[in-house]
Amino acid sequence: MNIVLLSGGSGKRLWPLSNDIRSKQFIKIFKTEDGNYESMVQRVYRQIRKVDADAKVTIATSKTQVSAIHNQLGEQVGISIEPCRRDTFPAIALATAYLHDVKGVSPEEAVVVCPVDPYVNDDYFAALKELGNRAEEGEANLVLMGIEPTYPSEKYGYIIPEQADQISHVATFKEKPDTKTAKEYIKKGALWNGGVFAYKLRYVLDKAHELLDFTDYQDLFGKYDTLTKISFDYAVVEKEDNIEVMRFAGEWKDLGTWNTLTEAMEETAIGEAILNDQCANVHVINELDVPVLCMGLKDVVVSASPEGILVSDKEQSSYIKPYVDKIDQQIMFAEKSWGSFRVLDVEDESMTIKVTLNAGHQMNYHSHERRDEVWNVISGSGRSIVDGMEQPVKAGDVVTMQAGCRHTLIADTELKVIEVQLGKEISVHDKKKYKLED
Repeated sequence: MNIVLLSGGSGKRLWPLSNDIRSKQFIKIFKTEDGNYESMVQRVYRQIRKVDADAKVTIATSKTQVSAIHNQLGEQVGISIEPCRRDTFPAIALATAYLHDVKGVSPEEAVVVCPVDPYVNDDYFAALKELGNRAEEGEANLVLMGIEPTYPSEKYGYIIPEQADQISHVATFKEKPDTKTAKEYIKKGALWNGGVFAYKLRYVLDKAHELLDFTDYQDLFGKYDTLTKISFDYAVVEKEDNIEVMRFAGEWKDLGTWNTLTEAMEETAIGEAILNDQCANVHVINELDVPVLCMGLKDVVVSASPEGILVSDKEQSSYIKPYVDKIDQQIMFAEKSWGSFRVLDVEDESMTIKVTLNAGHQMNYHSHERRDEVWNVISGSGRSIVDGMEQPVKAGDVVTMQAGCRHTLIADTELKVIEVQLGKEISVHDKKKYKLED
């Protein structure tokens, strides 16, 4: 099975755990059998591998998410990088060209596309495999998955099939309705459009060449910022006559708000939290190193992270986005391919960061023009390279770098460092990368 997972958005409705780099799919809230926690993307990837160990997984995403994906899934997962945001049709066209031109997938093979962050069980991925088989062996150009509605939702578009069979031709599509209209759609046998579909690779590749001017993957990648923003539904789905829908009646949830996310949590608290016995329907997610105490609260979510603190009625939490849009601050926490960093303190001419490098990983070899840096190693062991000179480092060691010098850290074990940046113009854009052998 070739499966493309669409990974987009900053997930501002899940602030303060999400930010422009750390989208909701990377938040670790689902408890695993070994007692650790996994994120939505880790959960989905694990479920795919459980159902189809040989599945070829490609994640279509922006370059800001690549480090987090490698951090959580490893280096082997395929990634189709969007140079900028251009909605789902350009993203899927680029991913399809990537599969064909870079990965060598045959034009006759099926490709299944779905969001990266549904909350589902293993039967969903078995259904995806069936969806792909139908696209590869059937006559339809597109095969959609229609989710059996559990309530008259205003959040989703609707697919109205011609028959009530497991697989049916599509009669029509409907935009997101109000509750009353949704009830009428459901009476007609309508299904939620969850953005899940399958096609033979040749079909979308031909559509892409028909609607976009490009020769191959590299050419399309280079022209990507000139493409018009348009959804796959508008560009392709709603103009296609030879289209089927396959029903899916299993569990399917879109965990896009704090209200829906807490419904899927197995515990009332993640992190250091105390709830007294007068609390009811209260959930806490605490990523800070300080305790959170809740007393006498009802129907409330509390979330604390380096980005900020949220205390909200669960129903009201769905309306968080316009308030978060007004918050303007730098990224305080991010996962990188080599580990993670957390900002501890910001002053006018300094910034202090706690850096964690995973064992066997290293930072990019880089320099800064407008700041000096000091590394204070607090645990672990590894090596520093400063202007080509390699030295071992361990807990207690201090490494200083003047502006302009090239430097990196290599972790032999997990390596934790307090990094102090000193300068008048400290910026994430003040960074130049080099090859280590330069």
